[in-house]
Amino acid sequence: MKKLLFAIKDYEYLAQKVMACGTFEKGQIEVSTFTDGERYQRILSQIENRDIILIGGTVTDEATLELYDLASSLVSYGANSLTLVIPYFGYSTMERAVLSGEIVTAKTRARLISAIPKSNRGNKVVLFDLHSEGIQYYFEHDLYPVHVYCKDLVIKAALKYGGDNFVMASTDAGRAKWVESLANDMGVNAAFILKRRLKGDHTEVSAINADVAGKTVIIYDDMIRSGGSIINAAQTYKNAGAGDIYVITTHGLFINNGIERLKSSGLIKKLISSDSHMNMQAVNDDFVEVNSLAELICSVI
Repeated sequence: MKKLLFAIKDYEYLAQKVMACGTFEKGQIEVSTFTDGERYQRILSQIENRDIILIGGTVTDEATLELYDLASSLVSYGANSLTLVIPYFGYSTMERAVLSGEIVTAKTRARLISAIPKSNRGNKVVLFDLHSEGIQYYFEHDLYPVHVYCKDLVIKAALKYGGDNFVMASTDAGRAKWVESLANDMGVNAAFILKRRLKGDHTEVSAINADVAGKTVIIYDDMIRSGGSIINAAQTYKNAGAGDIYVITTHGLFINNGIERLKSSGLIKKLISSDSHMNMQAVNDDFVEVNSLAELICSVI
Protein backbone atom coordinates (compact mmCIF):
# COMPACT_ATOMS: atom_id res chain seq x y z
CA MET A 1 0.00 0.00 0.00
CA LYS A 2 1.28 3.48 -0.88
CA LYS A 3 2.37 5.88 1.81
CA LEU A 4 -0.01 8.76 2.51
CA LEU A 5 1.55 12.19 1.93
CA PHE A 6 0.24 15.23 3.80
CA ALA A 7 1.51 18.82 3.99
CA ILE A 8 0.71 21.92 5.97
CA LYS A 9 -0.65 24.85 3.97
CA ASP A 10 2.69 26.63 3.51
CA TYR A 11 4.27 23.50 2.01
CA GLU A 12 1.61 22.34 -0.43
CA TYR A 13 3.83 23.59 -3.27
CA LEU A 14 6.63 21.20 -2.27
CA ALA A 15 4.23 18.31 -1.61
CA GLN A 16 3.01 18.59 -5.20
CA LYS A 17 6.57 18.26 -6.49
CA VAL A 18 7.25 15.28 -4.22
CA MET A 19 4.05 13.62 -5.46
CA ALA A 20 5.33 14.01 -9.02
CA CYS A 21 8.62 12.21 -8.35
CA GLY A 22 7.44 9.48 -6.00
CA THR A 23 4.73 6.87 -5.59
CA PHE A 24 2.56 8.30 -2.84
CA GLU A 25 -1.14 8.77 -2.21
CA LYS A 26 -2.14 12.37 -1.46
CA GLY A 27 -3.61 12.76 1.98
CA GLN A 28 -6.75 14.90 2.11
CA ILE A 29 -7.45 17.46 4.81
CA GLU A 30 -9.92 20.28 5.26
CA VAL A 31 -8.56 23.54 6.67
CA SER A 32 -10.43 26.74 7.48
CA THR A 33 -10.37 29.56 10.01
CA PHE A 34 -12.98 30.59 12.54
CA THR A 35 -13.94 34.25 12.86
CA ASP A 36 -11.69 34.67 15.91
CA GLY A 37 -8.67 33.39 13.96
CA GLU A 38 -8.66 29.86 15.37
CA ARG A 39 -7.64 27.23 12.82
CA TYR A 40 -9.97 24.34 11.95
CA GLN A 41 -8.51 21.10 10.58
CA ARG A 42 -10.17 17.84 9.63
CA ILE A 43 -8.45 14.75 8.24
CA LEU A 44 -10.52 13.34 5.38
CA SER A 45 -8.34 10.34 4.45
CA GLN A 46 -8.50 7.01 6.24
CA ILE A 47 -5.41 6.94 8.47
CA GLU A 48 -5.57 3.73 10.48
CA ASN A 49 -2.59 1.42 9.89
CA ARG A 50 -1.19 3.67 7.13
CA ASP A 51 2.40 4.90 6.83
CA ILE A 52 2.28 8.69 6.86
CA ILE A 53 4.61 11.37 5.44
CA LEU A 54 3.98 14.94 6.62
CA ILE A 55 5.82 17.87 5.03
CA GLY A 56 5.94 21.09 7.03
CA GLY A 57 8.69 23.61 7.66
CA THR A 58 8.77 25.63 10.86
CA VAL A 59 8.80 28.91 8.93
CA THR A 60 6.58 30.67 11.49
CA ASP A 61 5.15 29.87 14.90
CA GLU A 62 1.76 29.41 13.24
CA ALA A 63 3.19 26.88 10.78
CA THR A 64 4.95 25.06 13.61
CA LEU A 65 1.71 24.67 15.54
CA GLU A 66 -0.13 23.58 12.40
CA LEU A 67 2.52 20.89 11.91
CA TYR A 68 2.27 19.80 15.55
CA ASP A 69 -1.55 19.69 15.57
CA LEU A 70 -1.79 17.74 12.33
CA ALA A 71 0.99 15.30 13.22
CA SER A 72 -0.48 14.60 16.66
CA SER A 73 -3.91 13.94 15.17
CA LEU A 74 -2.55 11.65 12.46
CA VAL A 75 -1.06 9.48 15.19
CA SER A 76 -4.23 9.66 17.29
CA TYR A 77 -6.25 8.37 14.33
CA GLY A 78 -4.07 5.27 14.06
CA ALA A 79 -1.05 6.02 11.84
CA ASN A 80 1.22 3.00 11.52
CA SER A 81 4.31 5.17 11.15
CA LEU A 82 4.96 8.92 10.93
CA THR A 83 7.79 10.64 9.05
CA LEU A 84 8.00 14.41 9.47
CA VAL A 85 9.82 16.16 6.65
CA ILE A 86 11.01 19.61 7.73
CA PRO A 87 12.80 21.21 4.74
CA TYR A 88 13.66 24.32 6.77
CA PHE A 89 14.00 24.31 10.55
CA GLY A 90 13.33 27.94 11.32
CA TYR A 91 14.71 28.43 14.83
CA SER A 92 18.42 28.00 14.19
CA THR A 93 19.34 31.58 15.14
CA MET A 94 18.74 30.77 18.78
CA GLU A 95 20.44 27.38 18.82
CA ARG A 96 22.41 28.22 21.96
CA ALA A 97 22.43 30.79 24.74
CA VAL A 98 25.15 33.44 24.67
CA LEU A 99 23.80 35.77 27.35
CA SER A 100 22.41 34.69 30.70
CA GLY A 101 18.68 34.11 30.55
CA GLU A 102 18.40 33.73 26.76
CA ILE A 103 15.83 31.21 25.57
CA VAL A 104 17.20 28.56 23.21
CA THR A 105 14.23 28.47 20.85
CA ALA A 106 15.72 25.73 18.66
CA LYS A 107 15.67 23.43 21.67
CA THR A 108 12.19 24.36 22.91
CA ARG A 109 10.70 23.89 19.42
CA ALA A 110 12.48 20.55 19.04
CA ARG A 111 10.99 19.49 22.39
CA LEU A 112 7.53 20.51 21.17
CA ILE A 113 7.87 18.37 18.04
CA SER A 114 9.26 15.55 20.18
CA ALA A 115 6.01 15.64 22.20
CA ILE A 116 4.01 14.38 19.20
CA PRO A 117 2.54 11.00 20.28
CA LYS A 118 4.39 7.93 19.05
CA SER A 119 2.88 6.03 16.13
CA ASN A 120 2.73 2.23 16.10
CA ARG A 121 6.13 1.88 14.42
CA GLY A 122 7.63 5.10 15.73
CA ASN A 123 8.24 8.64 14.49
CA LYS A 124 11.06 10.07 12.41
CA VAL A 125 11.97 13.69 11.57
CA VAL A 126 14.01 14.48 8.45
CA LEU A 127 15.95 17.76 8.51
CA PHE A 128 17.99 19.45 5.78
CA ASP A 129 21.27 21.40 6.07
CA LEU A 130 20.80 22.52 9.65
CA HIS A 131 22.50 25.81 10.52
CA SER A 132 24.07 24.02 13.48
CA GLU A 133 24.59 20.25 13.43
CA GLY A 134 23.89 20.08 17.16
CA ILE A 135 20.21 20.92 16.61
CA GLN A 136 19.36 17.34 15.65
CA TYR A 137 20.30 16.25 19.17
CA TYR A 138 17.66 18.53 20.70
CA PHE A 139 14.93 16.11 19.62
CA GLU A 140 13.90 13.79 22.43
CA HIS A 141 12.04 10.65 23.46
CA ASP A 142 11.31 8.22 20.62
CA LEU A 143 11.56 10.75 17.77
CA TYR A 144 14.43 9.68 15.51
CA PRO A 145 16.18 12.63 13.77
CA VAL A 146 17.80 12.29 10.33
CA HIS A 147 20.02 15.15 9.15
CA VAL A 148 20.24 15.20 5.35
CA TYR A 149 23.05 17.15 3.69
CA CYS A 150 22.16 18.82 0.40
CA LYS A 151 25.75 18.57 -0.80
CA ASP A 152 24.87 17.02 -4.15
CA LEU A 153 22.59 19.94 -5.03
CA VAL A 154 25.25 22.47 -4.05
CA ILE A 155 28.02 20.69 -5.97
CA LYS A 156 25.86 20.35 -9.09
CA ALA A 157 25.14 24.09 -9.10
CA ALA A 158 28.76 25.01 -8.37
CA LEU A 159 30.12 22.90 -11.23
CA LYS A 160 27.45 24.28 -13.57
CA TYR A 161 28.52 27.89 -13.06
CA GLY A 162 32.11 27.56 -11.87
CA GLY A 163 33.70 26.01 -14.93
CA ASP A 164 37.19 24.58 -14.42
CA ASN A 165 38.80 27.44 -12.51
CA PHE A 166 36.81 28.59 -9.53
CA VAL A 167 37.15 29.05 -5.79
CA MET A 168 34.52 27.79 -3.33
CA ALA A 169 34.10 30.51 -0.74
CA SER A 170 32.34 31.27 2.52
CA THR A 171 31.27 34.53 4.09
CA ASP A 172 33.50 34.05 7.13
CA ALA A 173 35.56 31.50 9.03
CA GLY A 174 32.47 30.18 10.81
CA ARG A 175 31.35 28.24 7.71
CA ALA A 176 34.85 27.49 6.47
CA LYS A 177 34.87 23.80 7.46
CA TRP A 178 31.68 23.04 5.50
CA VAL A 179 32.85 25.01 2.46
CA GLU A 180 36.26 23.31 2.62
CA SER A 181 34.49 19.93 2.53
CA LEU A 182 32.58 20.99 -0.59
CA ALA A 183 35.77 22.28 -2.22
CA ASN A 184 37.64 19.04 -1.48
CA ASP A 185 34.88 16.99 -3.08
CA MET A 186 35.19 19.08 -6.25
CA GLY A 187 38.98 19.35 -6.24
CA VAL A 188 39.04 23.16 -6.03
CA ASN A 189 40.46 25.67 -3.57
CA ALA A 190 38.45 26.99 -0.64
CA ALA A 191 38.45 30.57 0.59
CA PHE A 192 37.12 32.34 3.63
CA ILE A 193 37.33 35.81 5.06
CA LEU A 194 39.21 36.54 8.27
CA LYS A 195 37.60 39.30 10.33
CA ARG A 196 38.81 41.26 13.32
CA ARG A 197 36.31 42.57 15.84
CA LEU A 198 36.76 46.28 16.55
CA LYS A 199 34.01 47.31 18.95
CA GLY A 200 30.52 45.97 19.63
CA ASP A 201 29.29 44.35 16.43
CA HIS A 202 31.70 46.27 14.18
CA THR A 203 34.34 44.25 12.38
CA GLU A 204 36.93 44.77 9.70
CA VAL A 205 38.37 42.34 7.18
CA SER A 206 41.92 41.43 8.09
CA ALA A 207 42.68 38.91 5.33
CA ILE A 208 41.41 36.40 2.78
CA ASN A 209 43.04 33.00 3.12
CA ALA A 210 43.25 32.20 -0.61
CA ASP A 211 44.16 33.87 -3.90
CA VAL A 212 40.96 34.74 -5.78
CA ALA A 213 42.40 37.21 -8.29
CA GLY A 214 40.99 36.64 -11.76
CA LYS A 215 39.01 33.60 -10.67
CA THR A 216 35.31 32.81 -10.50
CA VAL A 217 34.22 32.80 -6.86
CA ILE A 218 31.21 30.79 -5.70
CA ILE A 219 30.00 31.77 -2.26
CA TYR A 220 28.03 29.17 -0.31
CA ASP A 221 25.97 29.89 2.78
CA ASP A 222 23.44 27.44 4.19
CA MET A 223 20.94 30.21 4.95
CA ILE A 224 20.45 33.75 3.64
CA ARG A 225 18.04 36.11 5.36
CA SER A 226 18.36 39.65 4.03
CA GLY A 227 21.63 39.19 2.12
CA GLY A 228 23.71 41.78 3.97
CA SER A 229 26.56 39.44 4.91
CA ILE A 230 26.60 38.02 1.37
CA ILE A 231 26.98 41.50 -0.14
CA ASN A 232 29.81 42.32 2.27
CA ALA A 233 31.58 39.06 1.43
CA ALA A 234 31.10 39.56 -2.32
CA GLN A 235 32.55 43.06 -2.07
CA THR A 236 35.55 41.74 -0.16
CA TYR A 237 36.27 39.07 -2.77
CA LYS A 238 35.74 41.57 -5.58
CA ASN A 239 38.20 43.97 -3.92
CA ALA A 240 40.69 41.10 -3.88
CA GLY A 241 40.39 40.76 -7.66
CA ALA A 242 37.73 38.09 -8.06
CA GLY A 243 36.07 37.69 -11.44
CA ASP A 244 32.44 36.57 -11.65
CA ILE A 245 30.77 35.87 -8.32
CA TYR A 246 27.92 33.39 -7.85
CA VAL A 247 25.99 32.69 -4.65
CA ILE A 248 24.50 29.33 -3.63
CA THR A 249 22.30 28.75 -0.60
CA THR A 250 20.14 25.92 0.66
CA HIS A 251 17.66 28.03 2.59
CA GLY A 252 16.74 31.25 0.83
CA LEU A 253 14.53 33.45 3.05
CA PHE A 254 15.38 36.77 1.37
CA ILE A 255 13.35 38.95 3.69
CA ASN A 256 13.19 42.74 3.27
CA ASN A 257 13.68 42.53 -0.52
CA GLY A 258 16.81 40.44 -0.08
CA ILE A 259 16.88 39.24 -3.68
CA GLU A 260 16.62 42.78 -5.02
CA ARG A 261 19.41 43.88 -2.67
CA LEU A 262 21.73 41.18 -3.96
CA LYS A 263 20.81 41.90 -7.57
CA SER A 264 21.15 45.68 -7.33
CA SER A 265 24.55 45.39 -5.63
CA GLY A 266 26.04 44.64 -9.04
CA LEU A 267 28.45 42.20 -7.43
CA ILE A 268 26.69 38.90 -8.03
CA LYS A 269 26.07 37.31 -11.41
CA LYS A 270 23.64 34.59 -10.32
CA LEU A 271 21.82 33.46 -7.18
CA ILE A 272 20.98 29.77 -6.74
CA SER A 273 18.71 28.46 -3.99
CA SER A 274 16.64 25.41 -3.15
CA ASP A 275 12.89 25.67 -2.53
CA SER A 276 13.15 24.65 1.14
CA HIS A 277 11.50 27.91 2.21
CA MET A 278 8.09 29.00 0.98
CA ASN A 279 9.47 32.43 0.00
CA MET A 280 11.14 30.81 -3.03
CA GLN A 281 7.99 29.39 -4.62
CA ALA A 282 6.85 32.69 -6.18
CA VAL A 283 10.24 33.95 -7.38
CA ASN A 284 10.24 34.87 -11.06
CA ASP A 285 13.54 36.52 -11.90
CA ASP A 286 16.28 35.53 -14.34
CA PHE A 287 18.79 36.49 -11.64
CA VAL A 288 17.60 33.56 -9.49
CA GLU A 289 17.72 29.83 -10.15
CA VAL A 290 15.52 27.70 -7.89
CA ASN A 291 16.33 23.99 -7.59
CA SER A 292 13.79 21.79 -5.84
CA LEU A 293 14.45 19.49 -2.89
CA ALA A 294 11.67 17.19 -4.12
CA GLU A 295 13.85 14.44 -5.62
CA LEU A 296 16.15 14.45 -2.58
CA ILE A 297 13.10 14.15 -0.31
CA CYS A 298 11.79 11.25 -2.39
CA SER A 299 15.11 9.46 -2.14
CA VAL A 300 15.12 9.80 1.65
CA ILE A 301 11.52 8.78 2.36
